[in-house]
Amino acid sequence: MDISQQLHSIADTWGTDFFGVADLTPARAAILQQGGPEVASYPRAVSVGFALPHAIVDQLPQRADRTVTLSYRHHCYDVINQRLDLITSQISAALQRAGHRAWPIPASQTVNEKLLCGIFSHKLAAHLAGLGWIGRSCLLVTPQAGPRVRWATVLSDAPLPETGKLMDVRCGDCRQCVDICPAQAFTGEPFRESEPREARYDARKCEQYLVRMRETNAKFGVCGMCLYVCPHGRKKRAEG
Repeated sequence: MDISQQLHSIADTWGTDFFGVADLTPARAAILQQGGPEVASYPRAVSVGFALPHAIVDQLPQRADRTVTLSYRHHCYDVINQRLDLITSQISAALQRAGHRAWPIPASQTVNEKLLCGIFSHKLAAHLAGLGWIGRSCLLVTPQAGPRVRWATVLSDAPLPETGKLMDVRCGDCRQCVDICPAQAFTGEPFRESEPREARYDARKCEQYLVRMRETNAKFGVCGMCLYVCPHGRKKRAEG
């Protein structure tokens, strides 16, 4: 079994909903700017994702209810983040045993406090792996579950075959994620690779809103309205 087959086997064993391999070279400039030269030195990324439980996401309009907030925080952040970190650890170990460099990027970790972002964009890797497109909310939107997915990444120099082609944006004229945002954090501009995230999304507004929510809801404020309202996720939930 070659290394590519090994990684697919690990993903299947862990029950991942999404698995892909991306060529990072087209986005090296953006990766270098966000994470620095060491992060940008990796030419490939393994992207894995788990779909969020629809039954919990569908309750987000009632997020002022402590039960809804705690349920969403536990199952859609804490539990899934741990599952993602465990699988990326195992994928990294397999790559290293095969003689390749591998760097598992935590599923959720803010490194740059000024820009409120991590050392690497999981959504970028998933997009380049052909698993979805980036919508007006800056979320990665998949055909299978809309944006109701959490992601993690393993950077590597292994010569893994790419798994898909870039998807065209399928949002059309839809602005539901922009209009529903209680923090008014989105500009409504569509994703353009040449533009920084700030052209579409003010992370500071989002963070300030969550701080206010935590102050009124026992330190566990959540939002998620942009991923709740996306028609691509709601349609698939209704079909399921």
